[in-house]
Amino acid sequence: MFFEVLYLKKLLNTVVCYVHLLRNAGDEVTITVQYLREAPSFLKLPLGSPGPSSDHSSGASSPLFDSGLHLNGNSTNTAPSSPSSPIANEPKYEKRWLDTLSVPLSMARISRYKAGTDKLRSNAFEVLALDGVSTGILQFYTAQESADWLRAISTNISDLTLQNMKMANKCCSPSDQVIHMGWVNERLEGTDSSQLYKFKFLALKGSSFYIFSTPPVSTLDWVRAEKIYNLCEVLFKIHKLWLADDCWLQANLYLGIHQDFDLEDQRPYCFSVMVGHGKSHYFNVELGSELAVWEKSFQRAIFLEVQRTGSKTYMCSWQGDTLCFTVDFALGFTCFDSKTKNVLWRFKFSQLKGSSDDGKTRVKLLFQNLDTKQIETKELEFQDLTAVLHCIHSFIAAKVASVDPVFIDSQSIARKYMYSN
Repeated sequence: MFFEVLYLKKLLNTVVCYVHLLRNAGDEVTITVQYLREAPSFLKLPLGSPGPSSDHSSGASSPLFDSGLHLNGNSTNTAPSSPSSPIANEPKYEKRWLDTLSVPLSMARISRYKAGTDKLRSNAFEVLALDGVSTGILQFYTAQESADWLRAISTNISDLTLQNMKMANKCCSPSDQVIHMGWVNERLEGTDSSQLYKFKFLALKGSSFYIFSTPPVSTLDWVRAEKIYNLCEVLFKIHKLWLADDCWLQANLYLGIHQDFDLEDQRPYCFSVMVGHGKSHYFNVELGSELAVWEKSFQRAIFLEVQRTGSKTYMCSWQGDTLCFTVDFALGFTCFDSKTKNVLWRFKFSQLKGSSDDGKTRVKLLFQNLDTKQIETKELEFQDLTAVLHCIHSFIAAKVASVDPVFIDSQSIARKYMYSN
């Protein structure tokens, strides 16, 4: 009892001292928590000596319990002593972990950012399970140690996600396979123009791009997505790859990236997915390798959907006439009358020499006539011009990829960055 009272008095004095220091500290305080190895010597208790017991089964605490020394009442865990030994019947103390926390990594996510900010934690990150259980902030001594653990855990999560994808694909038709899925951070625009990121789960499946608030764990969950877009009508774009200004400048010069000043923030590894009616979703991932995987996955999913679909037709108008505009993987561009079905004009993909639009509904397509070598201008108006332009881009990119697969890899900004570093 005397040792416990002495320990508590010392602890109280320490707490008062810490409170005084915190009150006089600056805006930012760094606290390092370490195991108290000096507890046994402070309490004047050698490892083999008896001491005050505690009810461990009920979770009661004592100075011995808090210092990491636990009474070992199991005689099978200690070496047998001879009957003549004076300490044969004395209790023994052993060191063991006080607490354990098991967090399943299947569908788990990682965060390196301080809550509600764009600031990275120094040598630390947090792992959150599918059910929201958190490891708490995992702090490491060095940046290298933190990076090693971050990559190891991220790789484990990716492998488990791949297993979940394979299981889901067993229940899907060949045309409705999951290409890729995983966690990202989506930037949300508040009413006060403040930037706020929120975890979202993205999936590329069949003909659609899905945005979830929680991962789909059953076939019924796929219809409960927050947003669903047709892959032919979305456009993937990388915005940032690195955090440091000098590295970002170097990436600009080497990769030819143009920074969007209206999208500036403190987070690296950012990309956007532009959809119909001029809307877009702005995302951030934790690692550069994840950015490269998303870029490649979007390209693959879009190309597969273009080849699977074959063609897309949109209603349009020009000078009061209702027309149909078709983008066909084999034939190129065709425009015909919606009533008579008479073909008004048709051009191959290679004949498209340029285009311009008013950003609203009207687009001008410039085609080269193969016979006269003259440029012909075709003007059309669409209700959702952005979706049509994205569709044209998807079909042309898929056409080029079918002819020259190496071209797509050469245009991959994320993979260029990964190789250069």
